[in-house]
Amino acid sequence: MLENPPILPLDAHNQALLQNVHPPDWRNPEPAPRYNLVVIGGGTAGLITAAIGAGLGAKVALVERHLLGGDCLNVGCVPSKGVIRASRMVAEARRAQKEIGLELAPGAQADFGAAMERMRRVRAQISHDDSAARYRDELGVDVFLGDARFASRDTVEVRGAVLRFKKAVIATGARAIALPIEGIESAGYLTNETVFNLTERPRRFGVIGAGPIGCEMAQAFRRLGSEVVVLHADAHILPREDEDAARIIEARFAAEGIRVVNGATIQRVERDGDARAIHFVPGSGRAERVVVDQLLLGVGRAPNVEGLDLETVGVRYDARRGVYVNDYLQTSNPRIYAAGDICMKWKFTHAADAAAKIVVQNALFLRTKKLSSLVMPWCTYTDPEVAHVGLYPHEAKAAGVELDTYHVSLDQVNRAVTDGEEEGFVRVHTRKGTGEILGATIVAAHAGEMISEVTLAIVAKQGLGRFLDVIHPYPTQAEGIKRAAGLYTRTRATPTVKKWLARWMALRR
Repeated sequence: MLENPPILPLDAHNQALLQNVHPPDWRNPEPAPRYNLVVIGGGTAGLITAAIGAGLGAKVALVERHLLGGDCLNVGCVPSKGVIRASRMVAEARRAQKEIGLELAPGAQADFGAAMERMRRVRAQISHDDSAARYRDELGVDVFLGDARFASRDTVEVRGAVLRFKKAVIATGARAIALPIEGIESAGYLTNETVFNLTERPRRFGVIGAGPIGCEMAQAFRRLGSEVVVLHADAHILPREDEDAARIIEARFAAEGIRVVNGATIQRVERDGDARAIHFVPGSGRAERVVVDQLLLGVGRAPNVEGLDLETVGVRYDARRGVYVNDYLQTSNPRIYAAGDICMKWKFTHAADAAAKIVVQNALFLRTKKLSSLVMPWCTYTDPEVAHVGLYPHEAKAAGVELDTYHVSLDQVNRAVTDGEEEGFVRVHTRKGTGEILGATIVAAHAGEMISEVTLAIVAKQGLGRFLDVIHPYPTQAEGIKRAAGLYTRTRATPTVKKWLARWMALRR
């Protein structure tokens, strides 16, 4: 069975975390004669499945081999946002020094160790929600810690205990893996599973990959005092996003002193004393070498399918893609479902949460809920943030769908101007000739908070013009959405409409 990296350092905060999510003195319960649901994996998808199932009266067993809370709590969403928040404090202080004369000592820097300790304290505080004791005592779930495997068509074995199930759910998630780069293993590297163990600031910090993890950590570490270089193979960072959105983040990175190398081919990585030397060819130049003290791999994931004995129960899977499921999240074995990173293209905590609700409905009641019915937003928590929901223009074009697009620059939004956060925009796509919202991208300081308003409109089947009926407090950056609605409404004023309005007004004089 694969070994997970340890949570370090073992200070009071991490000890509190481990006491919640993998208590060293935990004793597995005596198995029930039969369970409505046996859930394998205690990340977001598994936890939510177990909690909802038990809340509906089902007898549920939850099995986790490592840490309850999964990536999100332990090595993902929670610690990364803790580090990002600390780095934003630093950025605000430096901005205040420049704009309003805040006095800072020459060369003042944040205490990196203190920033990481704050992250560990916050993580430990939040961890009670996912704790083994809470799931047992408050939610009535039988929690088993240990490796699980399918032993027969209706049983799962955990540390010698046999759990008999009516239905089972695979929610084992995914893990970070190394890229096939020469020398990477011997040189040493960090992933999301180990970067939050750092207690000392690396003077030089390298990032391979410019997706959400790579970009978020690059900016955070730069603001906390590291020299940062980002190397990636694509034409621009955040390759899933619209190019102009990504270019805004690239420009901010450049202003903050982050070097970004687009179109880079990594040739090899080698040790250079205690450091790592990265040999690469940029997309527009000759071979180069850069030396960093710590190297973060921001790309590379693999589904956790090993050791489950999926063949025993006829569950089809692929070592790279994970478990195969249909639109009901049902595997090739109709009694076994899957949810989360193990089977879905959306690798988000909120996607796993939504999928868990689908699984509970379909496994315990009528099979009516479909994954394809979900409207899935997401956000990258750089500064500014980049949030999206629905179709991108290139996806609409590929599907033969014509769009109208309404674009509002944040320098037209008064709150963004007063905040000094004019870099960004609100862009909404509608089906051509109608107000039906098909997609949106927002680049703003708190785009992740703003995108939900658009997501709600799509789910509720409300057109873009409907936003003009919603009173937004003034001033807020969310007014950018209302301004986009105003642009749409003005397109309704055709020459014929304008002519009739003019005649009506003439009659009313």
